[in-house]
Amino acid sequence: MSDLLFESIETVGSMIKRKEISPVELTKLSLGQINKYDSTLTAFITVMEEEAMEQARTLEAELQNGIVRGPLHGIPIAVKDLLQTEGVRTTGGSKIFQEWIPDEDATSVQKMKEAGAIIIGKANLHEFAMGATTENPHYGSAKNPWDITKIPGGSSGGSAIATATGMAYGSIGTDTAGSVRLPAAMCGTVGFKPTYGLVSRHGGFPFSWSLDHVGPMTRTVKDAAIMLEAMKGFDPKDHSSVKKNHSVYFKESLQNLNGITLGFYEPYMYSGIDLDVKRVIEQAFDHLRSLGAKIVPIDLPGINEALEGLKTIAQSEVVSFHNPLLKKHGELYGDDLKFRFQFGRDISATAYMNAQRTRKQFVETTIKQMIGIDALVGPTNVQPPFDIGTMVPEQAISNMFTLGKTPLANILGFPALSVACGFTNARLPVGLQLIGKPFSDKKILEIGDCYEQSERWVQALKMNRNYFKVNQV
Repeated sequence: MSDLLFESIETVGSMIKRKEISPVELTKLSLGQINKYDSTLTAFITVMEEEAMEQARTLEAELQNGIVRGPLHGIPIAVKDLLQTEGVRTTGGSKIFQEWIPDEDATSVQKMKEAGAIIIGKANLHEFAMGATTENPHYGSAKNPWDITKIPGGSSGGSAIATATGMAYGSIGTDTAGSVRLPAAMCGTVGFKPTYGLVSRHGGFPFSWSLDHVGPMTRTVKDAAIMLEAMKGFDPKDHSSVKKNHSVYFKESLQNLNGITLGFYEPYMYSGIDLDVKRVIEQAFDHLRSLGAKIVPIDLPGINEALEGLKTIAQSEVVSFHNPLLKKHGELYGDDLKFRFQFGRDISATAYMNAQRTRKQFVETTIKQMIGIDALVGPTNVQPPFDIGTMVPEQAISNMFTLGKTPLANILGFPALSVACGFTNARLPVGLQLIGKPFSDKKILEIGDCYEQSERWVQALKMNRNYFKVNQV
């Protein structure tokens, strides 16, 4: 029965529909996995055992009456503790909100519940999502399931861990500069950042209104499509929300990648890359070519200025949100956040507006450069995860830029997927990243799914025993 914990949402959802397993049984299995391993991994801030079982019983009763809400009916899902959950505390990973109980769900959480998902718990994160390591000074540092001395990436580290270890079948994360994709890559799972505006951000603590995204984190690409199908949609409560009704779900996998052209900008994608990670990425490129894809060089004029602009935009907007809290609770913030705020306060209004102009120009230029290109391709992480506790606050602000190549998709606002593509010699996961054109979310998922179907990296999650060791002592 425990093998079911590592099956896909697609598979287990079909089993529930056929009444081969019940939502109550499945939820008990997930809670058992959390109880067994979370003391080692620190993936959760709050485990919603009572609430999850109540949801499971309701969904089981519906099933007995012939009601099936869809492929997520009865599936345990984790939610990053940046997103509100009605009646359940939402901390933002902060000591300031350690007892806050929201009176409504975030829109993405509400949509998942309506689709039949069971919210199993609130996942650990980097404080207020402002970091790439999920070393949380208030709720404990999350551990990489492949080596518990290493960071899992961040800021959605707990969400990636829960998904990678069978504690949940998927998770909802947020992504401002890579916070869904980087931890997914470092934990060997799938992370998808949708096109800006496709999924509502309402009900989440903001980092940067211009750059924030909400997205699914799963073990398979098709499962990400299932979650995204439920989460997407116009929301008048989010000013950035767009009215796009196209489906992102696909039933059949592509048989090959014939006719797919991928653009590779080497000066950026390979800058600062670890040689062992590069080896894995180049093997993935070879495999993409064997499936029929063409990988061609592409230029991205203005990329350096645009990425500097992202830093200016993000740090300006985050200080704007936190200023009232800083005046009341400044001493309750972690040291790395205090350093970030110091940087953000020094940014002028002129610098902020210039950064937004630079961004707009870069988006327009990149769309032109991608004519005839289906997606950009490159590594998600360019460095393997480092040891927990080794990063000083002054350096932490640059982690997302030194660890991975995820910020590019945020300054563009384009859809981006990270899918597992292999391991370093130290047996640490590496992620392959695909960045598509605006609202080509389905195409990017289909390309990633085709690549994933021809590999067996997802099976490695089930076989991983590295986080078992502490519990066996």
